Amino acid sequence: MDKVQVIFEKIKEIIVEELGVKAEKVVMNAALADDFGADSLDALELFNQIESEFLVSISDEAATKMKDVQDLVDYVVEKVSDKYFE
Repeated sequence: MDKVQVIFEKIKEIIVEELGVKAEKVVMNAALADDFGADSLDALELFNQIESEFLVSISDEAATKMKDVQDLVDYVVEKVSDKYFE
């Protein structure tokens, strides 16, 4: 499994746990607000869990640009340390 797939699968788990959506609904182009009903507080909790899991920091500026699962995955792929995959 490549890095993108590993990151996607973990983010998917976090979304299912934090937002209570069914796993099959978590696809790359699913919108956090429109498809999952995430409000700003939900998004904040989601970002906190992602930061903890991948040991990355999501700035407020970056967070406001994250609209769908693809945005989350792309951001983590760019920021995560290779040590995460060891």
